[in-house]
Amino acid sequence: MPERPPQIVVLVSATSEWRALDRLHPDTPRRRSPFGEWYALPEPIAGFTTALFYGGWGKVSAAASAQHVIDRFAPELLVNLGTCGGFAGEVERGEVLLAEETLVYDIVEQMTDPDEAVAARAATIDLSWLDGADGRPPETYPSVVRRVRLLSADSDIVPAQVSLLREKYGAVGADWESGAIAWTAACNDVPCLILRAVSDLVGAAGGEVYDDYVEFERRSLEVMETLLGVLPAWLEAWRRRPATGDRLAVTRP
Repeated sequence: MPERPPQIVVLVSATSEWRALDRLHPDTPRRRSPFGEWYALPEPIAGFTTALFYGGWGKVSAAASAQHVIDRFAPELLVNLGTCGGFAGEVERGEVLLAEETLVYDIVEQMTDPDEAVAARAATIDLSWLDGADGRPPETYPSVVRRVRLLSADSDIVPAQVSLLREKYGAVGADWESGAIAWTAACNDVPCLILRAVSDLVGAAGGEVYDDYVEFERRSLEVMETLLGVLPAWLEAWRRRPATGDRLAVTRP
């Protein structure tokens, strides 16, 4: 019989995050894609066949790998798990952020309206499947999260920019890939779930781990252990989502 394609694909972007999976699932057979390794979990999660896929770091790899898994597997839900940097004073290290909006902030447009250029790559993630009967966000989620706008750029957070990013975009943290993944999901009308845990804090004085990659890798392992630990609860909530007849997806402006 042909192998059943995964219903859930979990994209993992950073190399340090994928190395953490090597320690968490050391004996699971790997396969190859144009982007690196991927593997199917031997047992379903919440009844869903699930695959973990290394997409690569940065917006180019994130968008390309997201499109690849959508074309190859047509997943019911595209999930992105990983680390993010947090703005010191706005969020705590270890806090898990649930993206409801994403925005790519490192677009530099000097011929037309720069704000319109940034807005053109923004995405809003449909989380209505988590909402209560009254249509409002719930008081509790499958695990403890903070629902936020998450920023992305092909850059670590620049300490001198933290105040501007916080004030201009109302954000509490940033990463390298979630904006590209959410936007690609929106282009394909594919539902998306992005959970990022704060691995390190950045403020005007600098970043906690900018001079200590070994420590960042250690924290990446902590993050991936946490996120994989709560993933079954989120997929169970997805399985129990209300049958509205409407397509749950991601939207662009």
